[in-house]
Amino acid sequence: MIITLVRGEMVMAIPQERSNFTYADYLKLGDDARYEVIDGQIYNMSPSPIPKHQRVLGELFTEFSVYLRGKECRVFIAPIDVCLSEEKEDLSKVKEWVIPDMVVVCDKDKIGEKRIMGSPDLLVEVLSTSTAKHDRLTKYNKYQQAGVKEYWIVDPVHETIEIFSLQDGRYIPFNIYAKEDSIKVSIFEDLCIHLNNIFVD
Repeated sequence: MIITLVRGEMVMAIPQERSNFTYADYLKLGDDARYEVIDGQIYNMSPSPIPKHQRVLGELFTEFSVYLRGKECRVFIAPIDVCLSEEKEDLSKVKEWVIPDMVVVCDKDKIGEKRIMGSPDLLVEVLSTSTAKHDRLTKYNKYQQAGVKEYWIVDPVHETIEIFSLQDGRYIPFNIYAKEDSIKVSIFEDLCIHLNNIFVD
């Protein structure tokens, strides 16, 4: 069994006999359970909030939320489950799901009453010391495979945002933005985010 740390909690690669853990099994654990399953491995994502992480995420969510008000796309902030399968009826068939920091979905059919079902248009992860490898490697590969159009990795310590854009099934590094920069969000024609509003002193 492999044990590492994610969000200050134990992250365990569950033995092979648990690799068939499904979303239906997960729901039986109750509302307080926070687990992701990627490639058959179960990750404990119990929150350990850090003020700067929460502040940066909150500012970013606000920018998207205000822009999307009255539009078809929707933005959601953690904790919300994103099932990387479009299976809606039989949740025992759903084998992979994640709990990103922020989610943008433009297909209303993917927005369920309690979860997102299918690949979102944009996902955001805010790094911490304990999540960096998980976000940069495990989730990067899974989001690419799932067809997420755009993936943002936010570093609140160094005050940067890395953007990866899906092209021909693979992520292409789009750019790395610093606090003095502005991001023109590629999936929306007229949304520009000034990062001095995100990384507030």
